[in-house]
Amino acid sequence: MGGMLSGIKVAMLGGDAREVILLEELLRQGAEIKVAGLGELPRQDGCTICEDPADAVEGADVIILPVPGIKGEGLIYAPRARRPLYFSQEVAAAIPAGTPVLVGVARPPLKEMAAAGGWLLVETAEMDEMAILNSIPTAEGAIMLAMQEMPITIHGCEALVLGLGRTGFTLARMLDGIGARVTVIDRGAPDRARAYVEGWPAFPFSELAAAVARADVIFNTVPAPVLTRDVLSRTKPEVLIIDLASNPGGTDFNAAADLKRRAMLAPGLPGKVAPQTAGKILARIYPALILKCLGRL
Repeated sequence: MGGMLSGIKVAMLGGDAREVILLEELLRQGAEIKVAGLGELPRQDGCTICEDPADAVEGADVIILPVPGIKGEGLIYAPRARRPLYFSQEVAAAIPAGTPVLVGVARPPLKEMAAAGGWLLVETAEMDEMAILNSIPTAEGAIMLAMQEMPITIHGCEALVLGLGRTGFTLARMLDGIGARVTVIDRGAPDRARAYVEGWPAFPFSELAAAVARADVIFNTVPAPVLTRDVLSRTKPEVLIIDLASNPGGTDFNAAADLKRRAMLAPGLPGKVAPQTAGKILARIYPALILKCLGRL
């Protein structure tokens, strides 16, 4: 099969509906793929199904792990697999030094194995293009959760967005578009200036305690402990907190429970609320990324 990935051997371990869409695009572009833990797949030229991840990675030019990566004890995120899938020492030993290993989020155990094995570990969730595109389904998913959980409409509510990064900006703009009264908290003066241009009141984190007191819903995108017990104690009893930061989030969830504040950690929304769109994002980014990692672009 022709295509810009022709002759490139790819191993895909685990994943969900997003990776199925990615698999189809890589095959369309000519890659030779061995896959493990992606569930029942139709027979396709260029695709080999492996039961053992070690068999899948043998001889691969590039390894693709699922966006959520690997949890404790080497458990690979593989909800479609018939049995638990592990990234064992045997699998790690089968990956030569210099091999690109693509993953959305790399937890410490994977980073340690990559350092020991000399792999080229690439965290795609931190790439600007990936994060900006994923901010769309993330923001839509966050607003969907708020609509489900709040007894009032988003229109007219006081919505507080913590962090005006890639996700925060998209979320604030969507909230504003459906009539919420948006306020932003951000540590950077340039980002607060961007908020001012959009017409959103923006404050530094030194004014967070005052800002939370007015909020009907708080969306946190900051992966640091910003919603502490003291800050939470200043919120309305009926406030809803949706934490979009990577695990463990930026909310003291124990304090929220003690104070009877509704707070939920909601990472990884693109794959949950819009898997087809999230898969198309992977299919858009990964082919060129593979070529770049292999020095062919």
